[in-house]
Amino acid sequence: MLIDFTPIDNNAIKMLEFSQKFAVADLEVATKESIEIIHDLIKDLNDEQVVFMAKDAAAGAEDGWSIAHLLMHATASAEEAAAVSSILARGILYPFEPRLRYETDWQTITTAEQCLQRVKESERIRLGYLSAWPDTPQLNIYRGVPEPMIERFGQLNATASYLLGLWHEQRHFDQLREIVRQATAGEG
Repeated sequence: MLIDFTPIDNNAIKMLEFSQKFAVADLEVATKESIEIIHDLIKDLNDEQVVFMAKDAAAGAEDGWSIAHLLMHATASAEEAAAVSSILARGILYPFEPRLRYETDWQTITTAEQCLQRVKESERIRLGYLSAWPDTPQLNIYRGVPEPMIERFGQLNATASYLLGLWHEQRHFDQLREIVRQATAGEG
């Protein structure tokens, strides 16, 4: 069940309202689906391809990202959102800082096997955070976030926080597809 985040992308609804239709089981399924998409995109790549530096307009000021770089970034963000969600679900207020984010140094990821392992590990970590939710999560506890985030996404409870991580990851799918395309075509 890949979640359709179009209402969030179009600023038609805030994440908290959007999140109300999702239970923990939905988040588990969506996580597995997201990971499966990433896995399917990278499963046939070789070591040279996962470190290939693509020409990537989505990378911003940098020249471009490798597949390894993008995977480390996207998985770290989704894991942070999952970690925060588990804290909020247990009724504990959590501020924006300190961040609960660890991003593996992408320059140490040099093989296709390492990329596949990292994706599998990220799935396990995220599902682990969901399993830490109580049976009756506290959905009236909100994360402290900077004002620009509140303006864009609204208040973030446990479910909304988790969904923000999935939303961010899915925003990178087209970028990942383009990097894979370039890497397999040997562009550069």
